[in-house]
Amino acid sequence: LQKSLSETFGADKYSRARKEVLTYMFSRPMQMALYFCTGVLEDETLFHHYALNVPFYTHFTSPIRRYADIVVHRLLCASLGARSPLKMEKEAIQKQADHCNDRKMASKRVQELSADLFFSIFVRVRP
Repeated sequence: LQKSLSETFGADKYSRARKEVLTYMFSRPMQMALYFCTGVLEDETLFHHYALNVPFYTHFTSPIRRYADIVVHRLLCASLGARSPLKMEKEAIQKQADHCNDRKMASKRVQELSADLFFSIFVRVRP
């Protein structure tokens, strides 16, 4: 896919813009990762990471970025014995995960609408 896209971009003055638009259009339909509490889901195939082809996967970034990452850090530390377990029921953790997923989806939608607006203005002002 990357090779095909690179050939499509070309080398003229609009090649960078074509690259950004096409990359955005191809990555947009990919499924977003969702936060969930493993204690709530019984189907362990849902823990699989398709692209990495690993059966169990967790992801987190720096805990200063998102609340969901703080929770993942705390749960991971507790599971490794580096801290005491969280005093939360798995249903409460799932409720927080659902809320984080909702906010992430809303943020993504605003980002997409903003890009669409910018693109429509760009097209309108360009000859």
